[in-house]
Amino acid sequence: MTLAKLMQQYVDQKALHSLEGIIETEIPGVYFYRSSTGNQRQPFVYQSGVIVLGQGRKNIYLGNQPVQYGPDDYLVVGVPMPLECEAFAENDEPLLGLSIDIDPQVLHRIVNKLESMQCYQPCTVNNDCAGLKAVAMDDGMLDVCKRLMAALCHPLEAAILSDSIMEELTYRALMSSEGHVLFDLARHEGHYARIAKALEHLHQHYRDSVTVQELADKANMSISAFHQAFRSVTLETPIQYIKKVRLNKARELIQLEGLKVGDAARRVGYNSTSQFSREFKRHFNRTPAEAT
Repeated sequence: MTLAKLMQQYVDQKALHSLEGIIETEIPGVYFYRSSTGNQRQPFVYQSGVIVLGQGRKNIYLGNQPVQYGPDDYLVVGVPMPLECEAFAENDEPLLGLSIDIDPQVLHRIVNKLESMQCYQPCTVNNDCAGLKAVAMDDGMLDVCKRLMAALCHPLEAAILSDSIMEELTYRALMSSEGHVLFDLARHEGHYARIAKALEHLHQHYRDSVTVQELADKANMSISAFHQAFRSVTLETPIQYIKKVRLNKARELIQLEGLKVGDAARRVGYNSTSQFSREFKRHFNRTPAEAT
């Protein structure tokens, strides 16, 4: 059975035919995605982990670099990435996919074992270290994704086999052509891990007046070295990244929690509602009121 058919079987079993978006599954850290029509190009924040499409395709715009993926690919995302995404349903069939968090303890355990076997190649600081990459779906990753979906369709298998399946999936992602973004995430002395630490701080404190100096201090780097490393990982300047995170968080507050524009602006760190509204419209190409 194909991965798409296993995903559709899950939709049928869970009565998810009207789902438009993403929900958490029975396996912690695994989220199921469905969209009947897709969406036009719009800003999103992709969280770190592995993203798999069983049906449909997407175009991701990371800075000026497009990343395309569909059932023949998967994404390895090392750090949260503000980007733009457009999604396409094909042949009148919905997009179906998985978003899979990587457990840090599992990641560290596998990385330590692989390093002891000298199976690691560091990433130098350049655009090859960007925090999101599309990888061709090989037989090993496709097989483990199918077993993950099969387990989701059988609660007993999900309860008993999920840990081993998730461990294998982490291994497959690490050994892929873009696995270095996960290797470097598990290491503490490299530039990638230092930027990841700064981003973790930013996502926890985006409401505050976070400065570039503060982020550089968290990364234990000079301002100039931090700027270079930050841009190599996110393809954004720190100021651009902070702004996109705040605006995306604000949109979630307006759409999902029903906050008023001024309340959402203050919640994400804006003191001026008018400035927030201008930047929101510039980023999303619509006003905050139109986003409700």
